Amino acid sequence: MAIRQLSETLINQIAAGEVIERPASAAKELIENALDAGATRIEIATSGGGKALPSIGSVARLSIASRRRDSAGGHEIAVIAGKIAHIRPAAANPGTIVEVRDLFFATPARLKFLKTEKAEAGAITEIVKRMAIAFPAVRFVLSGSDRTTLEFPATGDDHLARMAQVLGKEFRDNAIALDAVREEISLTGFAGVPTFNRGNSAHQYAFVNGRPVQDKLILSAIRGAYAETIPSGRQPVAVLSITLDPALVDVNVHPAKSDVRFRDPGLVRGLIVGAIREALARDGSRAATTGASDMLRAFRPGFQPNSQRTQGGWSAETSPSRPFQPTTGFGERPQASFDALSMPTARAEPLLSPQPAAAEPAARYPLGAARAQIHANYIVAQTEDGLVIVDQHAAHERLVFEAMRKALHSKRLASQVLLIPEIIDIPEEDCDRLMQHAAELSELGLAIERFGPGAIAVRETPAMLGEVDAHGLIRQLADEIAEWDTASGLSAKLEYVAATMACHGSVRSGRRLRPEEMNALLREMEVTPGSGQCNHGRPTYIELKLSDIERLFGRS
Repeated sequence: MAIRQLSETLINQIAAGEVIERPASAAKELIENALDAGATRIEIATSGGGKALPSIGSVARLSIASRRRDSAGGHEIAVIAGKIAHIRPAAANPGTIVEVRDLFFATPARLKFLKTEKAEAGAITEIVKRMAIAFPAVRFVLSGSDRTTLEFPATGDDHLARMAQVLGKEFRDNAIALDAVREEISLTGFAGVPTFNRGNSAHQYAFVNGRPVQDKLILSAIRGAYAETIPSGRQPVAVLSITLDPALVDVNVHPAKSDVRFRDPGLVRGLIVGAIREALARDGSRAATTGASDMLRAFRPGFQPNSQRTQGGWSAETSPSRPFQPTTGFGERPQASFDALSMPTARAEPLLSPQPAAAEPAARYPLGAARAQIHANYIVAQTEDGLVIVDQHAAHERLVFEAMRKALHSKRLASQVLLIPEIIDIPEEDCDRLMQHAAELSELGLAIERFGPGAIAVRETPAMLGEVDAHGLIRQLADEIAEWDTASGLSAKLEYVAATMACHGSVRSGRRLRPEEMNALLREMEVTPGSGQCNHGRPTYIELKLSDIERLFGRS
């Protein structure tokens, strides 16, 4: 078959088929062109879900009307299926209006692969959000018959304010600033505290040299940085901006330029993971402000399930306007037993002075001073401007894990020898898996031996764990090793094993603590990285400001 040169129109159609995959692709091309032209206000209107310029013109009906600010009139150009239809004078306001109609009318086969109008409209919304974050000095307005108007006013150089517009106002209060440099690559942006998480990765935004990307390496690095701080199935919230020499990154891996290829991917991943973990260690121990909001809703006075409301007529007992009358915990009788407690100090040893020293102000401690223990599991502490409720088991679990992780990188963890070894019956295949990694478990202070074909003898346990539920620990480790199925050893998973051990050796729910024990736990939380969430990612404490409490009682 003879080789034939393709026509210019067909060349453009092929190129458009690669770049203009869906209406969102067209929107992206148009927005980028407007930004390149120096636009400070961009308005996008869509219809039917959106169901650029040379490529869009080859597969759609395209018209551009433009007028310079210093010109008396404007001009309009129309392109239909890649051919210029006309160029003529037109009445127009200063600026440029680009209109795309009948997208893919020239390539009808592609129409069959478009999703629903709602899905295509949502894809356009995501494009606008990413562009809005990248260019906070530009005002974006997205409207149309198929959506509610979305407006992002310009925020100038305040990138965090623009992020709050896109990600929600709570992001500002739950974001940690990032600023790191490694060799010739810099990373800036904001990462959410671990307890401020979402059900999917839609709230993770990445930019390379100012260009929005959805790169797998970057998203994987974000997940790795939050390992063991976020519950399974949840995703962190983050906005990352990477700046590097253009020669060190290939942006043409994907026609839409959503994926990139770094010359040194390991360096980029290490920078992201290291910067986020350092930020979390520095400032990530605080709990998300959303916890207080959820708590306020739970304590909303007058709330009752519909099934408990009086079906006929009004009654004082069920009226939503009745005075707030808590039934447990905060009444005068339950509180009477707290009167005997004095304000405890952070130290457990007796005071040397014969006269009791004045209590140190609670403001000195971010988590305040312990006032009570509720249901033998929750510590209530008073701060200068509110109160904190701590889950004692979750908090201690995190403290033990961080201590184990720190010791893990320096030497073998100290162990305590059991007077009588604990024999644990488990399936033979689980015994085989555990014994394959006995040496690595020993590094964590857990010494095990084979005891017959279907049993394991536990001879030593990590000293820092104190009393350990050896049966539960061994069974859970066997299940985890079976799931990982790592023939090369547990060296890459030792921190996961440490997290499992910490859970089995922490202060248990239901254990009553003395005031000095509660305060010692609070003080240790304040100096321990990641203490705002347990090893499973759940919050360890919730803070309620005095202003929030006053709102409950109508004082503000």
